Amino acid sequence: MMFNFFEILDLLGTMAFAISGALAGRERRLDLFGLTILAFATAIGGGTVRDMMIGATPVTWLKDLTYFYTILIGVAMALVFYKKFNFLRYSLFLFDTIGLAVFTLIGIEKGMNVGLHPVICVTLGTITASFGGVIRDILANKVPIIFKQEIYATACIAGGIMYYMLHHFQLSKDILYIGTAGIIIVIRVLAVRYKWSLPFANV
Repeated sequence: MMFNFFEILDLLGTMAFAISGALAGRERRLDLFGLTILAFATAIGGGTVRDMMIGATPVTWLKDLTYFYTILIGVAMALVFYKKFNFLRYSLFLFDTIGLAVFTLIGIEKGMNVGLHPVICVTLGTITASFGGVIRDILANKVPIIFKQEIYATACIAGGIMYYMLHHFQLSKDILYIGTAGIIIVIRVLAVRYKWSLPFANV
């Protein structure tokens, strides 16, 4: 089976989020079943919400077992290489950030394929990228990152704006993807490195 670049990105994002979910489950000392469920929820949660919003049913992962196998491989990698991931202080953050960038792209392009307005496409990209993490954190009994001060969904929105700026100049898909993913990753890394945050809503 041959995959195009877009499909490869999708699977890489799925695996990155699956590893992120599995590592979160490992940190929470869940059993193998619980850890796997957390990985699945993280990997497909945002895409499922997106597909339901645009009426793309059955949702993508129900029609293609490749996603199922990709998530299981991600779980296996998280378990086998856990000590190496644990040695890397920001491993969970790393995989979460990669998934965030890739899934923003996926959501934007899904919206464009059904002819939605750019603002809605960026919204779909943000939902695709962040809602898996929301579901993961809720299941892990944590306040989701997106609801705290930390720069998370904002990075997706910035990436979406970058996507349309590059698209306006009719640049190649490779530049679109690299530029969009790059700005999301850079903003997210810098936000954590320098503790950037949005202001509290004081009322």
